[in-house]
Amino acid sequence: MNDENDWREVLGLRSPTEDRNPRTTGIDQLPATDVVNLVLSEDRGVVAAVEAAAGPLGRLVDRAVGALVEGGRIHYVGSGTSGRLAVLDAAELRPTYDVGEESVRAYLAGGPDAMVNSAEGAEDDDAAGHRLGRHFAPQDLVVGLTASGRTPFVAGALRAGHENGAATALISTNPDAPLADDTDIAILLDTGPEVITGSTRMRAATAQKIALNTFSTAVMVRMGKTFSNLMIEVRATNKKLQARTVRMLVQATGQDAGRCAEVLTAAGGHVRTALVALMSGQTAEAAERALADFPPDPARIDDPAGVRTAVAALRSGG
Repeated sequence: MNDENDWREVLGLRSPTEDRNPRTTGIDQLPATDVVNLVLSEDRGVVAAVEAAAGPLGRLVDRAVGALVEGGRIHYVGSGTSGRLAVLDAAELRPTYDVGEESVRAYLAGGPDAMVNSAEGAEDDDAAGHRLGRHFAPQDLVVGLTASGRTPFVAGALRAGHENGAATALISTNPDAPLADDTDIAILLDTGPEVITGSTRMRAATAQKIALNTFSTAVMVRMGKTFSNLMIEVRATNKKLQARTVRMLVQATGQDAGRCAEVLTAAGGHVRTALVALMSGQTAEAAERALADFPPDPARIDDPAGVRTAVAALRSGG
C-alpha cells in the first residue's frame, strides 16, 4: 500500500472471506481431533457453493470451447493460492488430455518462483498484469482467479485482454467482487467466512479448485478428449499410464487385455485409434482413416470425440 487512501479502499471492500466465523472462535481451545472435525464440518458447504454457480460455469465452458475452436487460448491469471491452483489445473491437462500451453496457459503473479516461495506483494502490481494481458488475442478467453475479486494483477490482465477483444471471466469467492461487473462471465462462489479468518487457502481455495476441475474437465469432454468417461488422449509416459491405456480399452470393449494391447501397439499407442479398431473389428490403419474423416467436433453433441461415428462408418462399410 502506498498511502492512507489505499488502506481505506481495501478496508472498505466487502468480502465474506474476511469476516470472522462465529462457529470457530474457540478453535484454539480444542484438542487436535476436535480441530480436525471442526475444519471438516465447515468444508461441507463448499460443494454447495460451487453447485449454485453451475449455470454461469456452463456458460463459461461454452465460451471456452468456442475460443479453442477458433484457434484461441484459455489464459488463467491469478496470484497466491488462486494462481497456484490455476497453474496446477493447466499443468495436469497435458498428461490427462494431451493439451498443453498451445491451448491452456496459467500465469501466476510473481512468476514461476511464486509457486514455491511466497510473493504475495506481486498481486498488487496492476501494471504487470496489464503488460501480460497485452499479449492476449481477440479469439482468446481470459479467466481471472481471485478470492477477493479485486486483485490488481488480475484486474490489469483482464482489462488488457478486454482491450484486445478477448472474452473475459472471473472466478471469485466474493459475491460482491469488484471485478465482476467488468467481465463477460462471473463465477461468484459464496463460501462465507473461513475457519481461520481471511485464510483463503482453505474454503475459498477448495471451492476454486472444484470450479476449475469442473470447468477444465467439461471443456475437455466437449472438445472430444474422452470416450464415455475414459480419457482417450492420455499420454502413457510411465508404466502406470501404459497399463491404464490397456485397461481403458478392456473397459470400453470387453475384449481381453492381450488383444487390446496388440491392437494398441498396432495403433502406435494411440488409444483413440485402437478403440475404433477394436469396436469396429477393423485394422488400426482403417480406424485411423475413419477418424480422419470424423475428427473431434464439439458441434457433434452426442459424439464430440468422433469415435462412435467412425465406428458406425466402418461397420457400414463406409
